[in-house]
Amino acid sequence: MIRSLYRLILCLAVSGMAHAEGDSKRVANTVVLDETGVKNLRIETVEVEETDFEATIFSLGRIEAIPSKVAAVSTRISGRIVELKVAPGDTVKKDDEVAKIESRMPGDPPPVIPLKAPLAGLVTRVDARLGDPLDPEKALLEITDLSEVYAVARVPEHQAGRMKPGTEAHIKVAALPNEKFKGELLRFGTSADKESGTIDAIFRLTNPGGLLRAGMRAEFSIVMSKRSDVVSVPRAALQGESSNRFVYVKDFDLPNAFIKTQVQVGEINDRFVEITNGLLPADEVVTRGAYSLSFAGASSVSLKEALDAAHGHEHAEDGSELTPEKKAAMEGKKGGAAHDHEHEEEGSSPMWMYASIVLFVLLLISLFSKKRELADEDAPAAKPTEKEAQ
Repeated sequence: MIRSLYRLILCLAVSGMAHAEGDSKRVANTVVLDETGVKNLRIETVEVEETDFEATIFSLGRIEAIPSKVAAVSTRISGRIVELKVAPGDTVKKDDEVAKIESRMPGDPPPVIPLKAPLAGLVTRVDARLGDPLDPEKALLEITDLSEVYAVARVPEHQAGRMKPGTEAHIKVAALPNEKFKGELLRFGTSADKESGTIDAIFRLTNPGGLLRAGMRAEFSIVMSKRSDVVSVPRAALQGESSNRFVYVKDFDLPNAFIKTQVQVGEINDRFVEITNGLLPADEVVTRGAYSLSFAGASSVSLKEALDAAHGHEHAEDGSELTPEKKAAMEGKKGGAAHDHEHEEEGSSPMWMYASIVLFVLLLISLFSKKRELADEDAPAAKPTEKEAQ
């Protein structure tokens, strides 16, 4: 019975200390901002969902024009350029007049032949100047249709064996950091590079607005497989080092409050991180401004103030509910401010309070056990039976 009582007391003490530790962790891990702080940090959140998660490989490459969408402008007669209406970088439509050629045929004045664009696109090269002679063997200028382009990735040969036509890739270019493009694998190059052990993987992608230009360096995240119903968050939400990963979760109750939450991660691709433990669907995690929150712990709004304002009643400094017992303890602490600092620390510490209770109960049990032993010693010995006497 005494052992059971010991165990019960110890469990109560450990539970109480864990509760106190949990309250202190809540204060340490909760960042509360005011409206100005949220605006200054440009906080943005997204809701955690179960989505299709893509396993990807990374590759580097370049953008190339599609050969069938490149055209040269030339003339069938010899002459001299008397008017040049376009320059490199200009956009033209099909059949737009781009230049005029004065023929060498006799006449007064000599015949002038207009040259027109054979397709719509971007003027990518001009190889003559006004007044230059022009022969049929020489192209005057080049026009490239950039509505679609090739993105050519250098893929390791062992990875290429796992890719099939139709494989998707997420593509980014250094010149357009805020733009993202999606390509579809058409085919591989005709030969591999022996030195690097790679082969060209050619993706076709649309180019709205003609932003992509031939020669731009590109980064590829090639989708190798997909899994369904995976809890994931944007990469911008994940903070910390590989041994200590965390995200900031928006408090469901307090406005402008964010809780530092430890998470376990699985696979990581170019856009998302798989979360295996620590989050639930419908949690809202901070994406933009998540890094800055790590340095915003000291704000003008405390957790107590935020809870008081949200719930309409007073809370303890650690954010817990202010029970009558806690309130009395707080008032006692204020009244005893003139006492010795060490006693004040002990009286205000929840761990010291739980330890004191345990020690007091153990003392009572020890006294009770000692008293029982003394009683047993003072009891008269039993008389021997006749058989024992013989």
